[in-house]
Amino acid sequence: MSRTRAQKEEKAGPFFLATLVLWFVSVLFEILFHRRSQLLSIVAGCFFYQLANWVVRAFVSRDPLFVNTSVSLLHSTITSSSVIFILANQWLKNGSIGMFEHSQLFGGTWPWAYPALCFSCGYFAYDQWDMLHYGLYSGWIPSILMHHLILLICFTLALYRNVTINYLILTLICELHSIFLHVRKVRRMAGVRDAKSKIVMAEWVLNLVTYIVARAGAHLLITAKLIWDAPKFGKGIELPLALFGMFGMNFLNAFLGIDLFHAFKRERNPQNTNSHHE
Repeated sequence: MSRTRAQKEEKAGPFFLATLVLWFVSVLFEILFHRRSQLLSIVAGCFFYQLANWVVRAFVSRDPLFVNTSVSLLHSTITSSSVIFILANQWLKNGSIGMFEHSQLFGGTWPWAYPALCFSCGYFAYDQWDMLHYGLYSGWIPSILMHHLILLICFTLALYRNVTINYLILTLICELHSIFLHVRKVRRMAGVRDAKSKIVMAEWVLNLVTYIVARAGAHLLITAKLIWDAPKFGKGIELPLALFGMFGMNFLNAFLGIDLFHAFKRERNPQNTNSHHE
């Protein structure tokens, strides 16, 4: 049974690597032959996060999981800061009136939104490669690799067609919660596991609050907005693709919330977990 599972996992790697190569060829084709120079921010994102990977590996730790998580923490920090900056800049510049109208979210592009989305897209490509290279996944259909593949497809299609850019920027506010997910993971790998310490408790408070507000709450509001504005989308594939993506994100958010709740209980009551390890 385990041998069959291992064989399936071996097949998953080449498949996702092939899709990553095809994606990269597609991006280069758009840049070189369609002269979409603005997409160079995707390539810049790939190289930037790979450089961060080398720096962490050279000066902090060579453990692939620690390096990957540290770079993911950097991405979450940069992306969430960028989203907050983009929203605040637009709000201060033009006010809130019309900011979240369908025409703005679907066909408009706020200042800095396009390069920010490109740069984040570059991270997902880098992270896909890093996990494939070091085998940081499990299962014959690894959920994390599938998640990244879906994001790369949705992001690049939106960037190629220059639609729903602002919608996707709003979805990236969830990276504010991802900061504390990655902080917790790095903290535990560093051996800091005292659940009664003020630092750990503060981290948990921020983790749970940002999960409710920036991830679960934000994605539910975006889904509701998509359903409300459904008649305004027309007959293209944008609405079905957007709804499919958001329902998938809400589904994953629900399971993530359950996992966080159980993790919190385990850290607060370690004596009840006996020999259980996360």
